[in-house]
Amino acid sequence: MANVTEFNCPCCGSSLKFDAAKQNIKCPYCDSEFSIDDIKGSIEEHAQDFKDNASWDTKDAMEEMSNEESSLLNSYCCDMCGGEIIADENTASTSCPYCGNNVLIKSRLTGALKPKYIIPFKKTEEDAKVALKDYMKGKILLPRVFKDENRIKEIKPLYVPYWLYDADVNARIKYIGKTVRRWTSGDYEYKEEKYYSVVREGGIAYEHLPIDASKSIDNKYTESIEPYHFTEAKAFESAYLAGYMSDKYDVTAEEDSARATQRIKEGTEMAFRKTVNGYNEVKLDSCNIQLYNTKAEYALYPLYFLNTKWKENNYKFAMNGETGTLKGDLPMSKIKYFSWLFSLFIAFGALLTLLFYFLIDGEGIAIPLLVGILLGFLISFLITHGMKKQLKGIVFQRGSAAYYKDGSMHLTVATDRFMYKRVTRTRVASSSSSRKR
Repeated sequence: MANVTEFNCPCCGSSLKFDAAKQNIKCPYCDSEFSIDDIKGSIEEHAQDFKDNASWDTKDAMEEMSNEESSLLNSYCCDMCGGEIIADENTASTSCPYCGNNVLIKSRLTGALKPKYIIPFKKTEEDAKVALKDYMKGKILLPRVFKDENRIKEIKPLYVPYWLYDADVNARIKYIGKTVRRWTSGDYEYKEEKYYSVVREGGIAYEHLPIDASKSIDNKYTESIEPYHFTEAKAFESAYLAGYMSDKYDVTAEEDSARATQRIKEGTEMAFRKTVNGYNEVKLDSCNIQLYNTKAEYALYPLYFLNTKWKENNYKFAMNGETGTLKGDLPMSKIKYFSWLFSLFIAFGALLTLLFYFLIDGEGIAIPLLVGILLGFLISFLITHGMKKQLKGIVFQRGSAAYYKDGSMHLTVATDRFMYKRVTRTRVASSSSSRKR
């Protein structure tokens, strides 16, 4: 079998992909782009500069529950999806929070690992119902009957297992900054582009970055409702589980560490980029990021699952049980979509046609009409596409800005060095008043 060669992004560490259209290498997560030659040299250079030897410390993350604590809890396993949950002995669980199956196999909890922290539920089921109604407001393309006919099938409160990651970071990131200046002289328009090598070195620290530790839950749901605030966390006591169900972790800290590392590296590059100012355009050139003092701890965070049904389709929403942030994907009315697209196209097309007709001093309608049609459709498509995106709330988080350690960001090197400039000249088209008639 042939070997597969894989290149990782120097910035965020995710796998790079070849873009056939652009004939270059592109990162699907942080959108960085590299030429074929550059990426090979960059990866070799980075490998020599910083070797990421992060080994996540999990020895103090958790301990085994005592026999007394375990005796107060039951373990349930869904025979449909395989999800495993934990509940106190007084909790009557009638269905699986993941797939809705009503058959749960009950057993005594043994050998359970005890979380170190827990954020107790701050929001109620009534808060979840109100949050869902508010979430549907302002969604223009949402079918009106969905609001009227939509019924909440069930609301399931669940403590979700998380690994909380701490890390200190050293980084050396190089950008290419560009400034643009335009002016007109005589019959020519000039464009001056100046290029600068922008280097930023320094460090930043992260605290309690949460990564979902359950295979039963799509990480898009748990990341969509972030952030959680660790200031609300308590030392774990099984009493907090009274009346609630809890998922049992089945993804190890080592397995989740790849996602944690990726988000930390993305967050570091985003934080350093904010220190680069005064340019019309900034592109990432190279990125060396090293993690150290890494640690992972086990915790339980509160989440509500809301399951609704409409036209025989099930829609699932997740709500942060601490902050009340609710996210989910909503259906779209195709009739509304095409009605808005057509209406906006007619309005912008007509407006732009008239505008360009008067700009060229009434010299024919063909060109203004073509411009009006093309730009009108583009604008109307972008607007309706934005309306459509409002219905999609389940997305992965990019970066980790909510988990920066206050005051930890510092720069040891911040240099902006001019490299070269390029000037292009374009003849200015003669105005209609100067044409021979």
